[in-house]
Amino acid sequence: MLKKISIIGAGNVGSSLAQRLAEKSCDDVVLLDKIEGLPQGKALDILQSAPILGFSGCLTGTNNYRDTAGSDVVVITSGAGRKPGMSRDELLKMNMASVSEVTRNVVSHSPDSIVIVVTNPVDAMTYLALRESRLPRGRVLGLSSVLDSSRLSSFIAAELNVPASEVSALVLGEHGRNMVVIPRLATVKGRPLTEIIPQETIERLVERTINGGAEIVGLLKSGSAFYAPSAAAARMVEAIALDKQEIMPCAAYLEGEYGIKDTVISVPVKLGKSGIEQIIELELAGDEKKALTDSAEAVRKLIDTMKLG
Repeated sequence: MLKKISIIGAGNVGSSLAQRLAEKSCDDVVLLDKIEGLPQGKALDILQSAPILGFSGCLTGTNNYRDTAGSDVVVITSGAGRKPGMSRDELLKMNMASVSEVTRNVVSHSPDSIVIVVTNPVDAMTYLALRESRLPRGRVLGLSSVLDSSRLSSFIAAELNVPASEVSALVLGEHGRNMVVIPRLATVKGRPLTEIIPQETIERLVERTINGGAEIVGLLKSGSAFYAPSAAAARMVEAIALDKQEIMPCAAYLEGEYGIKDTVISVPVKLGKSGIEQIIELELAGDEKKALTDSAEAVRKLIDTMKLG
């Protein structure tokens, strides 16, 4: 990847993402955090694994946005993570100010960048970043159902005792309680999931997917998921940096697609060097379309609480 990629936030997700990108021998990765010494220390630790793993990318830790100047892709991971019992609405109030400030700094130093938002609640935070940045909608997107679809695929693989690589699944809508899981679009070795396992098992897997993040928060007690989120973000970065034209479900601003306007939800998009290069509109059944509309309305209500005007 001959691109400059900056990661804002050196917490678990940000530092794991920096490690994944460095190990891919990305040309120039910058890890930024406001805490003095944190990004520098993590960058140094990652770089000291290069002789062992054989990668050659450049990784810099910094507290200064000047070091991110001219970035091609910027990933925003900064902000508070979920704690046990915390709702996404509560998290929204905590992370609004952080995402607004970060977005303004990012655009000031890298006005031509593509921005990927990871901070939760990601749909609302992606909408906020789009408003604050004033960038075209294709250049601001969020990590959402790349992660949710991966979670569902992993649960299906474990249930059937098959390699995860043989499972394909698609989740749409909000990254949260109102996500839209469409079992008929999931396949195992090319066969529809609905032909392989009973409906009650599918419903159990769907429910576990919806609660996937909360399950991990509950187990960790004092943290939230970061291995799978960083892997999902790395895949999005790679699709953009290498102009892969890869289709994956990401949080995107809709302007009438699926009959939905002025909100951000996860839908299939084609990712390339310009960010979102195409929004893919699937043929949905009546109940599936209603579920997606309801999911979008839930995000819309969350966005309204930010009172952006």
